[in-house]
Amino acid sequence: MILLVIKYLKPTQLFLTMPLSKESILIFLRGICMGIADVIPGVSGGTIAFITGIYQRLILSLSEIDLSFMPLFVQGKWKRSWSVIRKIDFALFIPLGLGVVLSVFFFSKLIKLFLENNPAMTFAFFFGLIFSSALIFIKQLGKKDFEKIIFVVLGFIFAYSLSEATAFGNNHSLLMVFFSGALAICAMLLPGISGAFILLLLGQYQFLIDSLHSYEIFVLLTFFAGAISGLMIFSKVINFFLRKFKFLTMAFLVGLMVGSLKVPMMEISSNGGVDLMVFLFGFLGFFLVFLLEKVFGKKK
Repeated sequence: MILLVIKYLKPTQLFLTMPLSKESILIFLRGICMGIADVIPGVSGGTIAFITGIYQRLILSLSEIDLSFMPLFVQGKWKRSWSVIRKIDFALFIPLGLGVVLSVFFFSKLIKLFLENNPAMTFAFFFGLIFSSALIFIKQLGKKDFEKIIFVVLGFIFAYSLSEATAFGNNHSLLMVFFSGALAICAMLLPGISGAFILLLLGQYQFLIDSLHSYEIFVLLTFFAGAISGLMIFSKVINFFLRKFKFLTMAFLVGLMVGSLKVPMMEISSNGGVDLMVFLFGFLGFFLVFLLEKVFGKKK
C-alpha cells in the first residue's frame, strides 16, 4: 500500500514544484506577523492578511478546498485523490502556516511570562488594543444607519453575555477546547478580531497558552482538530457574509469588541486595579493599533 501511495501521489513533487522564492519568503513573513497578531487579543491576523494584500487569496483558497480527496484516498483511489489535492494552494498555505505556527509558539512564551508576572498591565495592554481596534472599525463603517446600529448592539449583547458566563472560564473540558478552537480560527479569518480575543472571551486563553508550553498533547490535538473543523466549515460562511453583508458584519464585530472589554476590565480590577504603569500599558496598546493602521492602512 505504501508503495502505491508513493507511486501515485509522489509527495516530493509538492515541494519540488515550490522553490524557495521571494514570494514564498514574503508569505512566510506575513505568516509570522499574522501569528503574532493572533496571540494578542485585539489585533487580528485577518487584518494583517488584509492590509498586506493576501486576504482575498487566503479566503478564496480556503473556501475552494475540496475534501473529496479523503474518501478517495480511503478507497484506494490514489491517482484521483492526488488530482484533487494538487488543486490546493500549497504555495500559499505551507509558508503562511509555517510562519503562523512558529510565531504563535515563540511569541506566546512572552505573553505567558507577562501574564504570570504582570497580569494587570498585560490585560490593560489588551484593553487598549481592543478599544482602539473598535474605534478604527467604527470609522470604516461609513454612514451609521439603523441597521448597522442594530448589529453593533447585537454584537455587544453577545460578547457581554459570554463574558458573564463564568462557567466557560472554569470549563476546560476537551469538548470546550474543541469548540474554542473552531471559534478561534473563525476569528483569525475575520479582519478586526483575533483568535486570542475569542479565547480570552471564553476563558480559555491562559489555559491554552499553559497547555502549549507544558506540551499537553491531547489538549493541543483537540484544539487543532477544532480549528481545522472550523476552518473547513466557516471559511465558506465568512466568504459569503463578507461579500454580501460586509458592513453589517463589521458592525457586529464592533459590538463584539466593545462588549468584550468587560473581560480585561475584570482582570485588571482583580489584580490590583489601575495605577500609572497599568494606565501606560493600556495607552501603549491603544497607540499601537493606530500606529499599525497609519503604517499599513495606506497599503490596503
